[in-house]
Amino acid sequence: MEVESLSPGETKAGTGAGEHRRNGGKRRIAVFLVVGLLCVGLLALLGSQILAPAQGQTNPGSSPLLGHPAPDFTLATLSSHPAPAVHLAGLKGKQVMLNFWASWCDACKQEAALLQTTWQRVQAQGVVFRTFGVTYPNVVEPNGSVTINYGVTGVPETFFHDRHGVVVQKVIGELTEQTLQSNLQAILRST
Repeated sequence: MEVESLSPGETKAGTGAGEHRRNGGKRRIAVFLVVGLLCVGLLALLGSQILAPAQGQTNPGSSPLLGHPAPDFTLATLSSHPAPAVHLAGLKGKQVMLNFWASWCDACKQEAALLQTTWQRVQAQGVVFRTFGVTYPNVVEPNGSVTINYGVTGVPETFFHDRHGVVVQKVIGELTEQTLQSNLQAILRST
């Protein structure tokens, strides 16, 4: 039996183009599969971060508005009865909780009951709520300019203003009772 030994730089005569094509085709398929799997993995990661960034979380949000006067607005009241428009500047001297919500937002609907019971408890202390369709006053924003001015990135988001009209806190996501109470206490204590 004879074994042919080749040095590293030599090629065996008779190795045809067909064998080279088969090896090149397998290599291309392997590269395609690896790149495809990486793309699918990155898309899954991106999708999970975009579609559910704040579900089940209540995060204090950073905002360039914190410590600065709240952007003023005048918006129509959301009501079945004729009601005057709400002008934020007209609420100076009162603490304001401003909640951005959407009718399609499940977290917004879930926090509405908490907001309603809390508002009934604190309205005598002069706190003004603006949010989801319950018995406390709501406003409607037809063009999104207030949402843009406040830098809202999703719903629900809640801003707390002190009696001087300064934004003192921002909460991203659904409010918990603890988060709502601590932020209300902070604006009630503000001078």
